[in-house]
Amino acid sequence: MGEITTPLPVKFICPIIHSSVYSHTEIVSVLQENFGSIDYISSSMPFDFTDYYCKEMGDKLYRFFTSFEDLIAPDKIADIKIATNQLEEEMSHKQTGERRVNLDPGYLETSKLVLASTKNYSHRIYLQKGIYAEVTLRYYNKAFRDLPWTFPDYRTDEYKAIFHHIRQIYKQQL
Repeated sequence: MGEITTPLPVKFICPIIHSSVYSHTEIVSVLQENFGSIDYISSSMPFDFTDYYCKEMGDKLYRFFTSFEDLIAPDKIADIKIATNQLEEEMSHKQTGERRVNLDPGYLETSKLVLASTKNYSHRIYLQKGIYAEVTLRYYNKAFRDLPWTFPDYRTDEYKAIFHHIRQIYKQQL
Protein backbone atom coordinates (compact mmCIF):
# COMPACT_ATOMS: atom_id res chain seq x y z
CA MET A 1 0.00 0.00 0.00
CA GLY A 2 1.28 3.47 -0.89
CA GLU A 3 1.92 5.97 1.85
CA ILE A 4 -0.30 9.08 1.92
CA THR A 5 1.83 12.21 1.76
CA THR A 6 1.24 15.94 1.54
CA PRO A 7 2.09 17.32 -1.91
CA LEU A 8 4.68 20.02 -2.34
CA PRO A 9 3.30 23.55 -2.62
CA VAL A 10 2.81 24.78 -6.19
CA LYS A 11 3.32 28.04 -8.08
CA PHE A 12 0.04 29.93 -8.48
CA ILE A 13 -0.24 31.53 -11.92
CA CYS A 14 -2.95 33.59 -13.52
CA PRO A 15 -3.09 34.00 -17.29
CA ILE A 16 -5.24 37.01 -18.22
CA ILE A 17 -7.11 37.98 -21.38
CA HIS A 18 -8.33 41.58 -21.38
CA SER A 19 -9.81 44.28 -23.55
CA SER A 20 -8.49 47.82 -23.64
CA VAL A 21 -11.09 48.84 -21.02
CA TYR A 22 -8.71 47.76 -18.25
CA SER A 23 -4.98 48.38 -18.40
CA HIS A 24 -2.31 45.85 -17.58
CA THR A 25 -1.50 47.91 -14.45
CA GLU A 26 -5.11 48.07 -13.22
CA ILE A 27 -5.52 44.30 -13.53
CA VAL A 28 -2.23 43.61 -11.74
CA SER A 29 -3.33 45.90 -8.92
CA VAL A 30 -6.64 44.02 -8.50
CA LEU A 31 -4.84 40.66 -8.50
CA GLN A 32 -2.32 41.80 -5.89
CA GLU A 33 -5.08 43.15 -3.65
CA ASN A 34 -6.79 39.76 -3.74
CA PHE A 35 -3.94 37.24 -3.95
CA GLY A 36 -0.76 38.91 -2.71
CA SER A 37 2.58 39.83 -4.22
CA ILE A 38 3.28 39.02 -7.84
CA ASP A 39 6.82 37.92 -8.71
CA TYR A 40 6.43 37.68 -12.50
CA ILE A 41 4.46 39.70 -15.05
CA SER A 42 4.84 39.14 -18.77
CA SER A 43 4.30 41.83 -21.35
CA SER A 44 0.86 42.07 -22.96
CA MET A 45 0.60 40.23 -26.26
CA PRO A 46 -2.16 40.43 -28.84
CA PHE A 47 -4.62 37.58 -28.28
CA ASP A 48 -5.89 36.47 -31.67
CA PHE A 49 -5.86 32.69 -31.43
CA THR A 50 -9.64 32.43 -31.31
CA ASP A 51 -12.65 34.69 -31.67
CA TYR A 52 -14.39 32.90 -28.76
CA TYR A 53 -14.19 35.98 -26.50
CA CYS A 54 -14.75 38.67 -29.16
CA LYS A 55 -18.55 38.88 -29.00
CA GLU A 56 -18.44 39.52 -25.27
CA MET A 57 -15.11 41.33 -24.83
CA GLY A 58 -14.49 43.04 -28.18
CA ASP A 59 -12.19 42.45 -31.14
CA LYS A 60 -8.91 43.81 -29.80
CA LEU A 61 -7.82 41.54 -26.96
CA TYR A 62 -4.54 41.07 -25.12
CA ARG A 63 -3.02 38.31 -23.01
CA PHE A 64 -0.44 38.44 -20.26
CA PHE A 65 0.72 36.10 -17.51
CA THR A 66 1.37 36.56 -13.81
CA SER A 67 2.76 34.35 -11.10
CA PHE A 68 2.50 34.93 -7.38
CA GLU A 69 5.24 34.97 -4.81
CA ASP A 70 3.48 32.81 -2.23
CA LEU A 71 3.30 29.13 -3.07
CA ILE A 72 -0.05 27.43 -2.49
CA ALA A 73 -1.37 23.97 -1.69
CA PRO A 74 -2.64 22.51 -4.99
CA ASP A 75 -6.13 21.93 -3.56
CA LYS A 76 -6.58 25.70 -3.09
CA ILE A 77 -6.96 26.23 -6.84
CA ALA A 78 -10.73 25.55 -6.73
CA ASP A 79 -11.30 28.37 -4.22
CA ILE A 80 -9.02 30.63 -6.25
CA LYS A 81 -11.03 29.92 -9.42
CA ILE A 82 -14.24 30.85 -7.60
CA ALA A 83 -12.59 34.09 -6.42
CA THR A 84 -11.34 34.97 -9.92
CA ASN A 85 -14.84 34.39 -11.33
CA GLN A 86 -16.14 36.92 -8.78
CA LEU A 87 -13.44 39.41 -9.84
CA GLU A 88 -14.41 38.95 -13.50
CA GLU A 89 -18.00 39.73 -12.56
CA GLU A 90 -16.98 42.84 -10.59
CA MET A 91 -14.95 44.08 -13.55
CA SER A 92 -17.73 43.38 -16.07
CA HIS A 93 -19.65 46.08 -17.92
CA LYS A 94 -22.16 47.44 -15.37
CA GLN A 95 -25.20 47.61 -17.70
CA THR A 96 -24.68 44.59 -19.96
CA GLY A 97 -22.73 42.28 -17.66
CA GLU A 98 -20.27 41.55 -20.46
CA ARG A 99 -16.82 40.53 -19.29
CA ARG A 100 -13.87 42.82 -19.88
CA VAL A 101 -11.31 40.54 -18.23
CA ASN A 102 -10.89 36.76 -18.35
CA LEU A 103 -8.86 35.29 -15.48
CA ASP A 104 -7.66 31.70 -15.90
CA PRO A 105 -5.96 30.65 -12.66
CA GLY A 106 -3.84 27.59 -12.45
CA TYR A 107 -0.59 26.37 -11.06
CA LEU A 108 2.77 25.19 -12.18
CA GLU A 109 4.88 22.51 -10.63
CA THR A 110 8.10 21.01 -11.92
CA SER A 111 6.31 18.39 -14.04
CA LYS A 112 3.21 20.18 -15.34
CA LEU A 113 1.02 23.22 -15.84
CA VAL A 114 -2.53 22.86 -14.53
CA LEU A 115 -5.46 25.20 -15.31
CA ALA A 116 -8.75 25.43 -13.40
CA SER A 117 -12.09 25.55 -15.21
CA THR A 118 -15.82 25.65 -14.56
CA LYS A 119 -16.36 23.43 -17.63
CA ASN A 120 -16.26 19.66 -17.48
CA TYR A 121 -14.80 17.64 -20.31
CA SER A 122 -13.35 14.16 -20.81
CA HIS A 123 -9.80 15.21 -19.87
CA ARG A 124 -10.79 17.29 -16.83
CA ILE A 125 -10.98 16.09 -13.26
CA TYR A 126 -13.59 17.37 -10.82
CA LEU A 127 -12.06 19.10 -7.80
CA GLN A 128 -14.88 20.61 -5.72
CA LYS A 129 -17.53 23.37 -5.70
CA GLY A 130 -18.14 23.10 -9.46
CA ILE A 131 -14.47 23.47 -10.41
CA TYR A 132 -12.46 21.15 -12.64
CA ALA A 133 -8.75 20.98 -13.45
CA GLU A 134 -6.76 19.88 -16.45
CA VAL A 135 -3.09 19.28 -17.09
CA THR A 136 -2.57 21.70 -19.99
CA LEU A 137 1.15 21.11 -20.54
CA ARG A 138 3.55 18.53 -19.17
CA TYR A 139 7.24 19.10 -18.54
CA TYR A 140 9.28 16.30 -20.03
CA ASN A 141 12.83 16.02 -21.33
CA LYS A 142 13.66 19.65 -20.36
CA ALA A 143 10.71 21.26 -22.15
CA PHE A 144 6.99 21.87 -21.88
CA ARG A 145 5.12 19.45 -24.14
CA ASP A 146 1.64 19.67 -25.64
CA LEU A 147 -1.17 17.28 -24.91
CA PRO A 148 -3.99 16.51 -27.36
CA TRP A 149 -6.26 19.10 -25.68
CA THR A 150 -3.67 21.86 -25.18
CA PHE A 151 -5.09 25.20 -26.37
CA PRO A 152 -3.41 26.54 -29.57
CA ASP A 153 -1.87 29.56 -27.82
CA TYR A 154 -0.39 27.37 -25.07
CA ARG A 155 1.38 25.39 -27.81
CA THR A 156 3.47 28.41 -28.85
CA ASP A 157 7.15 28.75 -28.06
CA GLU A 158 6.45 32.25 -26.68
CA TYR A 159 4.08 30.92 -24.00
CA LYS A 160 6.31 27.96 -23.21
CA ALA A 161 9.26 30.32 -22.67
CA ILE A 162 7.16 32.24 -20.13
CA PHE A 163 6.25 29.02 -18.30
CA HIS A 164 9.87 27.92 -18.35
CA HIS A 165 10.86 31.23 -16.71
CA ILE A 166 8.15 30.86 -14.05
CA ARG A 167 9.27 27.26 -13.49
CA GLN A 168 12.80 28.53 -12.78
CA ILE A 169 11.43 30.96 -10.17
CA TYR A 170 9.44 28.11 -8.62
CA LYS A 171 12.45 25.78 -8.49
CA GLN A 172 14.46 28.46 -6.67
CA GLN A 173 11.61 28.86 -4.16
CA LEU A 174 11.55 25.14 -3.43
